[in-house]
Amino acid sequence: MSGKIKNRNAANAEALTGGVSCDERILRDCHQLYTDPASGLISVAETVGVKLLAPRKKITVMLMGNHSAGKSSFINWYVEEHIQRTGVAIETQGFSFVTSGRKRESLTGNATLHLYPHFKPLQEFKGVSEYLSTEICTSRQKRFSLVTFVDSPGLVDGDMKYPFDVDEVIMWLGDVCDLILVFFDPMGQALCKRSLNIVEKLNDKHGDRLHFYLSKADEAGGESDRQRVMMQIVQELCKRPGLNKCGFDMPTIYIPNPNKPSRCVNQIEDVCRTVEKTINQTVQNTLNSLEKDCEVISEAIADTLSNDRQVSASNRRARCKSCFLTLLGFSVPLALAALLVLGVLSEELLKVALGPEGTETLALYLAPAVKLFETLSVEQQLYGVGGMVLLSFLLLIFARYFFRYHNNV
Repeated sequence: MSGKIKNRNAANAEALTGGVSCDERILRDCHQLYTDPASGLISVAETVGVKLLAPRKKITVMLMGNHSAGKSSFINWYVEEHIQRTGVAIETQGFSFVTSGRKRESLTGNATLHLYPHFKPLQEFKGVSEYLSTEICTSRQKRFSLVTFVDSPGLVDGDMKYPFDVDEVIMWLGDVCDLILVFFDPMGQALCKRSLNIVEKLNDKHGDRLHFYLSKADEAGGESDRQRVMMQIVQELCKRPGLNKCGFDMPTIYIPNPNKPSRCVNQIEDVCRTVEKTINQTVQNTLNSLEKDCEVISEAIADTLSNDRQVSASNRRARCKSCFLTLLGFSVPLALAALLVLGVLSEELLKVALGPEGTETLALYLAPAVKLFETLSVEQQLYGVGGMVLLSFLLLIFARYFFRYHNNV
């Protein structure tokens, strides 16, 4: 089951030619704004050191509950195709993703993780990869084009062993799913401790995503029997402190069957409205995230430009300091060389080279230095020349340091 792909003929491929809903177009365009390789927000944000995550184009709805609680049957009813196997026995042994696409396909194993990159952390759970599957169908019924269903394994107590840590996997999926539907059926009710333990943990972290339903309500008998079943389920739930809260609601739902009419109130359309409400909220959250991410990128760009201006100004000052120190460093040996040359040349040669006025001006400016130099002994003169040469080297070293340090910054 590592990654086989089985193609099937599309049942209603012509439905894809229909119009795209406004919400679907918004989510798709927002996703494209993030992921465009040339000018997408993610690539732009990376240039200024900001990491962004692209919003998903669909919401993820996980269904959980006891085995034979009607999870797979609900998915088949919602998409109006027979996608998932149904029955009294445990039919869903792993996690099955049901989503819409351009053609009917079945993916197994790692192919599922390639289709859903944000679910790749599931590989860290031992044994899960071999029990992942994806059913892609072309149905456009209801809001299925914006929904990915996650059909979880039926939960049972006792000696039943799963090939992976089903509790931890469901908890992880609860963190990434937008909606969690918990189904209780009249037979299993809320007697499965494993189910209640997981639901209680999920409620502590994501209470706003949890929605409870009494599935297969038409099989509960008469109205009085149905009321007793509801009371027993609520009683079991209220024993858990985390689930004992005000405003608890558990609509009764069942799959409509024209050949089997029932007088039971069917609130299955409430599930559709809950899904649609989640889609609308996701669209709004996506637009809000888009606005916030654009503001973050704008602020990061402004900070980058401001830092660049500051660095440029600092580099200019550093270059000016470096040039000034370099000039000072070279001026000392040049001055010594000039004094040496002028001392060697005769006065007549200087008059020829500079003229009488130039020679007098030069003598006037150099007179203090000449007098100071003549007052020193030969040894002091050598020390003075050596000190000036050393000063020249120090100035050149400082000039190079300023230039290289600020360029690296």
